[in-house]
Amino acid sequence: MKNRTLVVEFLLLRLAEGWVLWLQATLFLMIYLMAALENVVILLLTLVDRRLHTPMYFFLRHLSFLDLCLISATMPKSILNSFMLSDSISFLGCVLQLFLVVLLAGSEIGILTAMSYDRYVAICRPLHYEAVMSSAFCVQLMALSWINGGALGVLYLAGTFSLEFCGSNRVHQFFCDVPALLKLTCSEEHITIEASVAVGVCYAFSCLVCIVVSYVHILSTVLKIPSKQSQSKAFSTCVPHVIVVSAFLGTGAIAYLKPAADGPPVVDLLVSVFYSTVPPALNPLIYCLRNKDIRSALGKVLRRVRSSRQWEQD
Repeated sequence: MKNRTLVVEFLLLRLAEGWVLWLQATLFLMIYLMAALENVVILLLTLVDRRLHTPMYFFLRHLSFLDLCLISATMPKSILNSFMLSDSISFLGCVLQLFLVVLLAGSEIGILTAMSYDRYVAICRPLHYEAVMSSAFCVQLMALSWINGGALGVLYLAGTFSLEFCGSNRVHQFFCDVPALLKLTCSEEHITIEASVAVGVCYAFSCLVCIVVSYVHILSTVLKIPSKQSQSKAFSTCVPHVIVVSAFLGTGAIAYLKPAADGPPVVDLLVSVFYSTVPPALNPLIYCLRNKDIRSALGKVLRRVRSSRQWEQD
């Protein structure tokens, strides 16, 4: 398809003006640094502590890496623009940002699906857990998640390059995403990008179905356990994952499936801020607060650091 792109840069939405803009940029910077620190800590703990070398923490490590990359794909540019009092992002920069967001979000959905299957095997087929969730199989699930995310990213990339932008270049969003860019295109046909979105929706829905089926089996199995304590323990390993999946897929569905509206509704902006920044910042906290192994590993590292400092002082 012939592409007559006349726009060489886009102008991202400025979330505020004056001193409020600096306050917003500072808040975004604090959220970004907190999310980066939390996810790096999870990465290091699951790598260093041998007790965390299990399939569940293998997937958690990759989830933290994806969250770190996802928030890094959107937040730094917005923060830099706010402090520099600039709104611009190049056309290629915008397309790259969209590609990374789709790739990382698609991969994260795959990892979340793999984590639900891991919980299903651990609770419903405990005697076969080690045989089923082998290291090789976990790597295959992880690789499949990245491949699916990469394929979605390429589809969205092709769809974006098939569009023509020859009017306004003001993106009503603080980062480049498909709904915002579609409002700017002057192309009469959006077949390629609409097909890409349809594939993405089908992929996310199929992952959601797998997750729901896994938890239906988990719920059925747990309710048959006679011990209330064992039931509580089983549920406690699933609650963090359910919260993370609900927040990530729920806000993503609202952002991409709701009907397009004229102008820049505040709800669109709030939803995009939520699904692109809040999950990466809250996911580590959700897992750490309810996970004894993570808390124990973190406490062990902190005690080592404290002991080494005392030894240096002595």
